[in-house]
Amino acid sequence: MLAVISPAKNLDYESELPTKEFTQPRLLDDATALVDVARELSPQQLGSLMSISDKLAGLNAARFAEWQTPFDLDNARQAIYAFDGDVYAGLSAEKLDAEAIAYAQEHLRILSGLYGVLRPLDLMQPYRLEMGTKLETSRGKNLYEFWGDSITEMLNKDLEQCGSTILVNLASNEYFSSVQNKKLNADIITPVFKDEKNGEYKVISFWAKKARGMMARFMMNNKPKSIADLQKFNAAGYRFSSAESTATELVFLRSEADQ
Repeated sequence: MLAVISPAKNLDYESELPTKEFTQPRLLDDATALVDVARELSPQQLGSLMSISDKLAGLNAARFAEWQTPFDLDNARQAIYAFDGDVYAGLSAEKLDAEAIAYAQEHLRILSGLYGVLRPLDLMQPYRLEMGTKLETSRGKNLYEFWGDSITEMLNKDLEQCGSTILVNLASNEYFSSVQNKKLNADIITPVFKDEKNGEYKVISFWAKKARGMMARFMMNNKPKSIADLQKFNAAGYRFSSAESTATELVFLRSEADQ
């Protein structure tokens, strides 16, 4: 199986790295083209484009200005250890052993507005460029048009390499919209995580994001071969619900008592 997750806005370039192993992003030429476009924008234009504060706009303008290749461990960091959001709290990559990280390198992908598709050990320099950003380039008026078929084609290569016809979608709608479902050579399975609140089960964003990371961690540790194997996920009190699930959505419920 191949799983995809979203990146995070928050980054960690300070904590100790568990490994010095790394790979290079495979769509780095595209990322360079995007950086060249972003460098032409003022901090004020970046702030308006990304709906961020003046402080964040200045920070990211500086990041684009300082962005340079080649990447190494002095100027970049492996993606799985660089992102620091709710999904990554659930993933807890720093606690995965070497075998799980090696499996992740083959079976886990991070979708990115700047880098397209990242493997866990791909180096990345700090950035903020969400997939939904309407950054106009020679390829179109937004990042979806910029990436076109590229992300889907890369995922197809990875699916072929790991011998799978199942893609587990653990990404947000914003990021998974960059994947062209009809051109993907796989069945798409989307886990959905619902928490009980006032007697009703619903998707609560914070917990759902963390659960997606926990599911990714479960996959890296357990190496599932089938959808039935995915249904065994039970971290943090979640339980598979066959009654609420469909052929393409696996629903996991957590009661208030387990939260």
